[in-house]
Amino acid sequence: MSAKRFSAIVPVAGTGTRLKPHTNTYPKVLLTVGDKPIIGHILDQLLEVGTPSICMVVGYMGEKIKAYVGKNYPALDITYVEQQEPKGLGHAIWLTSKQITGPVFILLGDTILSADMKKFTTFEEDCIGVKAVDDPRRFGVVKTDADGYVTTMVEKPERPESNLAIVGAYSFTDSAKLFRALEQHVASGKTTKGEIQFTDAMMAMVRAGDKIKTVQIDGWYDCGKPETLLSTNRYLLELKKEKFAEERGGNLIIPPSYIAPTAVVANSIIGPHASIGDGAEITSSIVANSIINEHAFIKNTMLTDSLIGPRAALVGRKQQINIGENSEIYFDSAEERESGE
Repeated sequence: MSAKRFSAIVPVAGTGTRLKPHTNTYPKVLLTVGDKPIIGHILDQLLEVGTPSICMVVGYMGEKIKAYVGKNYPALDITYVEQQEPKGLGHAIWLTSKQITGPVFILLGDTILSADMKKFTTFEEDCIGVKAVDDPRRFGVVKTDADGYVTTMVEKPERPESNLAIVGAYSFTDSAKLFRALEQHVASGKTTKGEIQFTDAMMAMVRAGDKIKTVQIDGWYDCGKPETLLSTNRYLLELKKEKFAEERGGNLIIPPSYIAPTAVVANSIIGPHASIGDGAEITSSIVANSIINEHAFIKNTMLTDSLIGPRAALVGRKQQINIGENSEIYFDSAEERESGE
């Protein structure tokens, strides 16, 4: 049986408020994790499943996203629609109704998943990706019957009836059916937590008799906060460590770390779990468990657990110290000294 042709929708209009100040001047999906921006990993996954066409929903600083995609993925068939106001995920997907026909695969642009995406693109039935989490109150949550089909779906419930969180991958055998549900939901004016929620439209489909099968996702890597962005960076570096060079003359590179070919590193220690972007320059510094974005400048500095934005500059200072027996010098905080850390 030949594979079905399908389209993909990638919503990337979010403003990334939890990643400020980085997202004051840069869209979240262009921040680096591992060896490329977040959106690069999403598009790579779509290439792996053979998506013939993609509709991307842009908004906040959308021109920068278009420029990156056009430069790095010129062969992809991509159209864009603009979400001018942040009215929610349901609204964003509804905006693509004039561009999409037939089966559709939806992959959110701010989350990296470790899963067999081809489970979503057989299009034998409607599917939604889920993963059990400790605290589901921050997510859309589904409850299922014994066969794994959705019975209820609620966005960020205060009292969840399940620990199955929606992780941001969906597929529908008939996009027309999906868009009819979204059209009715948008026309109703109903919002949840101030937004037109995709979960509300899908729940209307379930009530009307549609069957949506849950697909368990092995790995779900959030990119919404600094700490989760760094965690995702560690995961991707470990996953691809065989591909990354571990030598740069005059430097100590501790794997797994990624240094872009155009980055300049001199007299420094890089790693472990450091990602250094295109055109970045690092001199006489130590950088570990950190992301240094493109064209940043770092000198005479020790960094860990840090995010340095594109074209940012951070310059420390060299010190000459001459101390005698039983002397003590602390460069950390008083609280750390008192705790013995």
